[in-house]
Amino acid sequence: MENILPVHLQEIIFGSSESKVSKQISRWLKEGKIRKIAPRIYSSNLIDSVEEIVSRNLFQILGKLYPDAILSHRSAFEFKPTKDGHIFLTYTYTKKVNLAGITLRFLEGHKPIEGDNPISGELYASQKPRAFLENLQLSKQTGPTSKCLTIPEIEEKLEQIIRVNGEEEINKLRDRAKVIASKLEMEKEFERLNKMISALLSTYTAKVLSSPLAIARAFGFPYDPVRMKLFEELFRELQKQEFKNRPDRNTTAKSFRNFAFFESYFSNYIEGTVFEVEEAKQIIETKQPILARNEDSHDVLGTYQIVSSKNEMSTTPDNPGELLNMLIYRHKILLSARENKNPGQFKEKNNYAGNTSFVDFNLVKGTLIQSFDLYKALSHPFSKAAYIMFILSEVHPFLDGNGRIARVMMNCELVKEGQSKIIIPTVYRDDYIGALRRLTRQSDSAPYIKMLQRAHEYSENICGDDMNEMQGYLTETNAFLEHTEAKLKIISR
Repeated sequence: MENILPVHLQEIIFGSSESKVSKQISRWLKEGKIRKIAPRIYSSNLIDSVEEIVSRNLFQILGKLYPDAILSHRSAFEFKPTKDGHIFLTYTYTKKVNLAGITLRFLEGHKPIEGDNPISGELYASQKPRAFLENLQLSKQTGPTSKCLTIPEIEEKLEQIIRVNGEEEINKLRDRAKVIASKLEMEKEFERLNKMISALLSTYTAKVLSSPLAIARAFGFPYDPVRMKLFEELFRELQKQEFKNRPDRNTTAKSFRNFAFFESYFSNYIEGTVFEVEEAKQIIETKQPILARNEDSHDVLGTYQIVSSKNEMSTTPDNPGELLNMLIYRHKILLSARENKNPGQFKEKNNYAGNTSFVDFNLVKGTLIQSFDLYKALSHPFSKAAYIMFILSEVHPFLDGNGRIARVMMNCELVKEGQSKIIIPTVYRDDYIGALRRLTRQSDSAPYIKMLQRAHEYSENICGDDMNEMQGYLTETNAFLEHTEAKLKIISR
């Protein structure tokens, strides 16, 4: 006989042929303690809608009413009804059943086999290799009412397996799928699956693939799809806005070099390479490192070497290949003295900043290549500068020096179009890092764009042939102070 729990502890109560249980349910119904919400299903929840109760307890209901049913096809991946309220199950017959607004789509098929996953009661879910085969069956319907995911969706799920766990894992899945296909008479589906996997591993023609993500993998340039969505969001926001032109006032060679000195100084200070201004001046003027700080000195020298050259800073990439080569060349100069950081080489292991993990080292080139089309589509120099700087900050393509190379590439976009460069002074570092972090973690581009606009408005006032006068302006605006000591002041000149 079934054990009856106190009614208030059970949101879902199933009808029973047991006399004692049946009488208990009848008594609760008469007393108004429960209500009937579907055939053979009752609930002690008298407040929420029937649809909410059924949705919340769907797997428990299916496991009780349809023993040995299998959550299959697209539902084996999605584990929830489609937007149109359909959920697909392999069972002993083919039939549609409406259950409180959810359409149960029963498909006649093979019962659970070894490896299928128990979910609730006697309800199972197709194991992953079986689910891939099921989703490669022919379907008369398309879209949300189809039992199958789209082909691009299937390809991207396979690509994700390779991206996260490597070729060994996808080959294990293929081997298991071959065994299952033989058992369930799904050899045609396995043939399609095998071709997809082979194409993704570049051992079969990529013509069988349709997803851009899968095709990129097949051609050897897999990319990070999550980051690309983030880049697309930033791109759309940059496209919507109109940005102020801020012509560069440092038109003489001397004033350009003066700005470049402070550009180099602050860009390194942000990354923890801290010098007094006079020490940094000495390094630049003599082109000699401070002996006790050889690597730090060369960081300042390397940055200055790039940002003080108007020719170099006027050069931007026209295609993805140029972007990659430009990054490698400039990074090699920036970190020339840090051999342990592999100057001029993309990272070969993953890097982190606190809880933030950057793009996987295997996906660096592909993600940079994939992001290039959006870069080229932007027209205003500020838009391009904001976009390329965030791309490089987010991808973090090198073991070290990523912030510096990102700011170099940002300012190249501005110099090329005769616009003022941007400096991120020490006092503004916290605003800068915070805006980057918010865009990364919350996909909120507004604070990032606003932060850079303010930095640009500030930076156009840093000008002149007199180095001491430029330094005086920076001091007056709190540039050298920590964010805990003061706020950035913009004083128009």
